[in-house]
Formats: sequence, C-alpha cells, structure tokens
Amino acid sequence: MSKLIKPGSASLRMWQLLLLVVILGVWHLATRDPKIAFFFGEPLKVAGRIWAWFVTNGDIYGHLGVTLSETVLAFVIGTVAGLGFGLWLGLSPSASAILDPYIKAANSMPRVILAPIFGMWFGLGIWSKVALAVTLVFFIVFFNVYQGVREVSPTLLDNARMLGARKRQLLRHVYLPSATSWVFSSLHTSVGLAFVGAVVGEYLGSASGVGYLILQAEGTFDVNTVFAGIVVLTAFALVLDYVVGLGEKRLMKWQPSSGETEKL
Repeated sequence: MSKLIKPGSASLRMWQLLLLVVILGVWHLATRDPKIAFFFGEPLKVAGRIWAWFVTNGDIYGHLGVTLSETVLAFVIGTVAGLGFGLWLGLSPSASAILDPYIKAANSMPRVILAPIFGMWFGLGIWSKVALAVTLVFFIVFFNVYQGVREVSPTLLDNARMLGARKRQLLRHVYLPSATSWVFSSLHTSVGLAFVGAVVGEYLGSASGVGYLILQAEGTFDVNTVFAGIVVLTAFALVLDYVVGLGEKRLMKWQPSSGETEKL
C-alpha cells in the first residue's frame, strides 16, 4: 500500500478522511452508552457546542483571540531567542563549555512550576502565559540550532576558508543553511508546545482564553464542552503547523524533495 499511495495524492486524502470517519463512527456508537458518554462525551453534542461557539452565539472569538495571541507571541519570542542563543553557543566553544551544566539544569526543570512565579512577576494577563510558553519553545529551538551548528562538516568549513570566506560569510552561507533544517524540524514541535504553555497558564490563573473555558467546563463536569475546546485548540494548532510548513517549503527550496531523493 505504501508504494501505491503517494504523499499529497487524492487517494491518500481519501484514506485519511476514511480513517477520521471510522474514528468518529466508533466514538458515536460507543458513547450511546450513558456511562461511556459521561467520560468521553458525544461527538454530535461536541459538534453542536463548536457550532454554537462560532455561529449561533459567537462567544468564543474573544477567548480564542487571547489564546492565539499568547501562542503566537510565545512562538515568535521563543524561536528568535532559541535561534540567537543556539547560534552564539554553537560558535563559542568556551562559552558553551562554561554554560553547559546550567543549560542542562534549566532544561531538566519542569517548567510548569514556573507558572506561579510568572504570575507574580507579570500578573494574570497574557504575559505570564507567554512567559511560560516561551520556556517550552526556547529549549526545543535552542538545542536543535545548537546541534545543527555543531554538525557542520569541518571539511566544508576549511574549504570555505580557503576560498576566502570571512566570519559573516561563513555564518550566512555555511552555518545558517546547516541549522535551518534543524530549526524547522523543531518549529513543528514548538507550535504544539506554545499552545500547551498558553493553555496551562490559563488553567492556573486567567479570566479568558480557551483554556479558561475548558477549566470552567471541567468544574461543572461538562465533558462535551471540554472535548469541544480540545478540538478547537487542535484545529488551530494544525493551522499554525501548516503555516510553518509553508515557510519551510519556501526557505528550503535548495533541499531535494523526497521524490527526487528516491530517484537518486
């Protein structure tokens, strides 16, 4: 089957849609039992809640705008900081050796425990959620950029130096292209983590956001609203991941596609 189905083909989309229909069908049949429905909700009621949020009542747009703002801000800040810090340490062996134990200690720390501290520093507005999400995004991007810079072939660097390349030219034409593929592989993960940080922050203290709506629904055992919030967050996370994928295709045109690789 893997030889017959090609990426991006109509047959692949059909199989993916069929799998979604099967999952929804099994969910619908299973939740006809009230005991199961109490814990897993009912897909029709979940769809009805989403319809009411976006069409009938339209009361989710303000909450969704807050969560998306927190997510995008955290994603951008964490990515830029991780990129800059990763490049700096990757090009500075001495600084990397000195800071190595502190970086490992910071990365091993459960960042969720920082949420109350960020709440004290930045208040209960969006910036405490952004700060928490930044800590999740930063380390993913940082370690990938750092590894990408260190994976540059010494032979390639020597050849570039022999041709007269200076530090800026090495950074632009050797180090950055090497790190770019690592960066984009981390960005797909970072999108989800940015959402996680924003929603967790809303759980711990907020008066708005999709995470706040989910928390309120949990307090009243409204499992259908909980699943509706999860579906909405997942859908918008996929949209942001798709946007990252478009950027990746434009900036990675020099990299051969999977089809070209197979021909080689």
